[in-house]
Amino acid sequence: MVIHRFVRCVNNSTARQLIFNQCRKHAINRSIFTTPSFWAERLYTDKHEWVEVDGKTGKVGISQYAQEALGDVVYAQLPDVDTVLKQKDECGALESVKAASEVYSPISGKVVEKNTSVEETPSLINSSCYDKGWLFKIELSDTGELKSLMTETQYNEYLKTQEH
Repeated sequence: MVIHRFVRCVNNSTARQLIFNQCRKHAINRSIFTTPSFWAERLYTDKHEWVEVDGKTGKVGISQYAQEALGDVVYAQLPDVDTVLKQKDECGALESVKAASEVYSPISGKVVEKNTSVEETPSLINSSCYDKGWLFKIELSDTGELKSLMTETQYNEYLKTQEH
């Protein structure tokens, strides 16, 4: 979705208005551009978790890089609802045919939802790590912690240093 990538790069009200005008001009349904998660920026940890913040809630998952490194995920253990986590706490585990990996919380807060679909069908992480394969949602207790995370651009640069 080229438009989606473009819009993420120009996340401001002027850009939104330009896009909405073009949608109206070409009779494109603009509703996908009005969802808060569409405009949310994904932030990353050096352990390859990501968080997408919408208000005071963060949706957490693992990156494309991490799921590719793991291989076919066959088991997912996620934190229970109401679990209170600190940033960098170990809070779950993923197992694949190749390896096992701990899951760490990218931010502090209380778990408000876990993706039971991933526990039932762990392969969702491989097929859709940013959409259907998210792991849990957390109510942020310290939004200041977000400053310590990497933007997508910074994360991609970080990955280049890890390949050597």
